[in-house]
Amino acid sequence: MGLFSRFKRAVKSNINDMISRAENPEKMLNQLIVEMNEQLIESKKTVAAAIADEKKLERQMAMNREQATEWERKAVVAVKAGEDDMAKEALLRKQEYDNTARQYQAQWQAQHESVEQLKGSLRQLQQKIEEAQRKKNLLIARAKRAEAQKRMQQTMSSMVDTSAFEVFDRMAEKVEQIEAEVDAMREIESSSTGDSLERQFQALEASDSTADKLLEDLKAKMAQLEDKTDKSDKTES
Repeated sequence: MGLFSRFKRAVKSNINDMISRAENPEKMLNQLIVEMNEQLIESKKTVAAAIADEKKLERQMAMNREQATEWERKAVVAVKAGEDDMAKEALLRKQEYDNTARQYQAQWQAQHESVEQLKGSLRQLQQKIEEAQRKKNLLIARAKRAEAQKRMQQTMSSMVDTSAFEVFDRMAEKVEQIEAEVDAMREIESSSTGDSLERQFQALEASDSTADKLLEDLKAKMAQLEDKTDKSDKTES
């Protein structure tokens, strides 16, 4: 877990530095993701180097085993040829290669376990960075929303401080006052010119004229009826 610990220390140092400088949240989070990815690349290089060492140890182990097998084959050839001394020398060489192969196997086994741990740490790092990426997007959205709310609140506070809404109220009262004054002036003008009284007399005169005309028409009609009645009576006599 040393790889993960080194990564956390490096990232934590950068976070503390950025927070102390109180940078813009979006800029800070984006920069942090960039640095985490850079640390991830370095971690991958470390794991790759460890894997390379493991492969090298594995090759050395295999090579010594092959040599041990080869010297055993030579010992068999020597025995068949009746060369026991050569067979003994071959078997001693085989033993040396077997011992070296076992040493490389122990080293390879330890390196293999270390590599597996490093691979696990690397996968954990990748998962953490992916999680950080998702959180970054959420935090940026929250930061933007909070900033918008902050600007709106500042705007509202500014309007309250300058009594902007009170200005609108006073202007509305002023307009209502002007409208009332206009109505009053119209009423005064109408009263002073006597138009109302004159219109009343004109209506009365018009009414009398109409009544006279109707009365004249009625009298003419009655006269015609009386004339017809007189003529009818004379005819019957």
